[in-house]
Amino acid sequence: MDPASLPRVEFAFPGPLRDRLVAAVLDGSKTSTTGLVIDYEHEGEPLPRPGQRSVVVDSADHPVAVIEVTDVRVVPLADVDFAHVVAEGEGDTSIAEWRANHESFWHSPEMRAALDDPTFTVDDATQTVLERFRLVADLR
Repeated sequence: MDPASLPRVEFAFPGPLRDRLVAAVLDGSKTSTTGLVIDYEHEGEPLPRPGQRSVVVDSADHPVAVIEVTDVRVVPLADVDFAHVVAEGEGDTSIAEWRANHESFWHSPEMRAALDDPTFTVDDATQTVLERFRLVADLR
């Protein structure tokens, strides 16, 4: 496995949130993540698939880990379950808390700019990508 040949994965945008998420991946407490179908479509990227490996980069754009996708589900935002919330390893204690934190991110100026939509919002029907993964290698 040559990490340089693998696609890169970025959790959030560079800064404190990414630093926390990467630390959680590295310590094993983060084994899932949530994306938006519209984000993949906007980027022209295929959805992740089980067995796919990626290199996790930190806020300084340095490769720090290799992860492997173990499961992918596409569900409406209203159907995200508590097991997924816990596996995200972000400390949320309820689905409502998780959703409020994620909506804050998805409605941020950075995310709206990334989607080229200054008024982008999510609702119960928004299609999410629930991705489970495992840490394959710590590259630090």
